[in-house]
Amino acid sequence: MTLLSLLVAILLEQLRPLPWRRFVEEPVEALAHLLEDRLNDGQARHGTIAWCIAVLVPTVASALIYAALFFVQPIAAIVFNVVVLYFGMGYRQHSHFYGRIHASLRAQDTERARSLLADWRGGRHDRTPPSEVARLAIEKGLIVGHRQVFALFPMFLLFPGPSGVVLYRLSERFAYLWAEGREPGFTEFGRFARRAFELMDWLPARITAVAFSIMGDFEDAIYCWRTQAALWHDKVEGVLLAAGAGAIGVRLGNPIHTAGEVVERPELGTGDDADVDFMYSAVGLIRRTLVLFLVVILLVGIAGWAGG
Repeated sequence: MTLLSLLVAILLEQLRPLPWRRFVEEPVEALAHLLEDRLNDGQARHGTIAWCIAVLVPTVASALIYAALFFVQPIAAIVFNVVVLYFGMGYRQHSHFYGRIHASLRAQDTERARSLLADWRGGRHDRTPPSEVARLAIEKGLIVGHRQVFALFPMFLLFPGPSGVVLYRLSERFAYLWAEGREPGFTEFGRFARRAFELMDWLPARITAVAFSIMGDFEDAIYCWRTQAALWHDKVEGVLLAAGAGAIGVRLGNPIHTAGEVVERPELGTGDDADVDFMYSAVGLIRRTLVLFLVVILLVGIAGWAGG
């Protein structure tokens, strides 16, 4: 049932991408603003209460709905799983940006690639050279592949029904919306949301990093993960980017040009500088990793069926 739900949701998401902004981001943002208006007085405890309302209540509700549907009609429970997974993924909205940036760089249309990168990643990139555009697109693509797809697999397996997917997706969105520095007054209010998501993503990120390593250059991926990940400003992202960079033999990180300034960043990975060809290598890594996840889930399902 787990594999079937995942396969159908992935197929639907590829064939009929959900207008993710309209059906997921905008409703979540509206709820975030409502809770901010009602509860945000700059104290951490009120941010904790807001997070519990915004994240835990829907998570518990999804588990109860799944249990009720499974008791009445298991097929209805499978449909519910598929629907929640479909709404929780949203990978295609990001892959479109990645594909267009790749095509623009192939056509040597650097201005178009910069504009697309700014729309996707945020910030200004009018002085960003092509190699840096490719590097930033690869970084964003690896993070998106994890957060929009791979992280959902262990959450789906570990929690009843689709409740783990609800928990992860809402936690990720509210950690982003209440991020420190995005708006004044969120240093304390968003502290719990940020910390909760860091803890929640700890295991899924490392599972994805292991999968990247297996599907790429294992030795370099593990070496970069072990020696470079901790240098990154976001430790979870550092694990993913270091392992991903080592797996495909590319150098990520390093200083970037954004908003007219040079932002210093540590180097991640080994090998050659990023270019448009490495963008295709990153796509190949993500596709192989997806196949690995599905095969592992299939084998676990067969083992459980045989043991039962």
